[in-house]
Amino acid sequence: MSNRRSFLKTSLLGTSLMLPSGILKAGEAFTFSKKSQSQKPLILSTWEHGMPANDRAWEVLVQSGNLVDAVEEGVKVTELDMDNLSVGLQGLPDREGIPTLDASIMKGDGSCGTVAFVRQVRHPISLARRVMEETPHVMLAGEGARQFAIAQGFPMEEETLSPKAEEMYKEWKVESKYKPIINIENHDTIGMIGIDANGKMAGSCTTSGLAFKMHGRVGDSPIIGAGLYVDDEVGAATATGLGESIIRICGSFLIVELMRQGRTPQEACEEAVRRLVAKNSKDIKDIQAGFLAINKDGESGAFAVHPGFNFARHNQQEKVLVDSKSWFK
Repeated sequence: MSNRRSFLKTSLLGTSLMLPSGILKAGEAFTFSKKSQSQKPLILSTWEHGMPANDRAWEVLVQSGNLVDAVEEGVKVTELDMDNLSVGLQGLPDREGIPTLDASIMKGDGSCGTVAFVRQVRHPISLARRVMEETPHVMLAGEGARQFAIAQGFPMEEETLSPKAEEMYKEWKVESKYKPIINIENHDTIGMIGIDANGKMAGSCTTSGLAFKMHGRVGDSPIIGAGLYVDDEVGAATATGLGESIIRICGSFLIVELMRQGRTPQEACEEAVRRLVAKNSKDIKDIQAGFLAINKDGESGAFAVHPGFNFARHNQQEKVLVDSKSWFK
């Protein structure tokens, strides 16, 4: 795995765009300057696995111009990544040994759809989009979400653990203790937000949840306003990390509302982390959470509780993996 504390600049494959060459040295500061931030179109997503997800999202956006398609297809890459144990059916299971998934998708006009505690669906993000487009509801959960998937023609996958997940589940069962480890078990998400050349925004979020969670546990990812929020008039935000801590402050909605009041995306992400730390002060050493945000001008920001959170950023000039600044140093 590449060093999460390095910055990478490479050319965007599959497009005719000319990009700057070179690699930023490890530890070199990334400056959130207006020149570097104010870029449209722009796609951001959480963690190192956001790089291939962004590659796919950018490809779809260039080919179709449809940002909703882009944020859906982008995170589908992560949902299929057998090396990723925090997203998709290959992810680590709950305490009963069952993988259960959550996902959400949202457009800047307020349209949104989510699924929670869903089983046997390979692409919960696509099911969330069907909820948005084919039902009068916002969220479907559990068996109801699975039945809707069947009615919509989604194939039901065999309910077996992936080889890596099965091995880790057997190891966990020896003592059956549960304590999340920051930047490992509780970065249980890919969240993606984007803005197109016309200023329209969309976002997506998908996860297999915390490893060895209680059966039925739902985190922030499928909760509109917690794991994801998008408003064309203001901006978009997404979250990653320990879902319970993010839900307690309605993190993504908070960031968008702070931007509505005039905060920059960076300032809004930092304030959200400050409030999360205050609400979870007793356990904060064991909690990681990170936020990403874009405003309507194409400026962006990111901030986390602890070091170690990084995010992928694609625009017409570059694609780059960036270490976020954090509350704790």
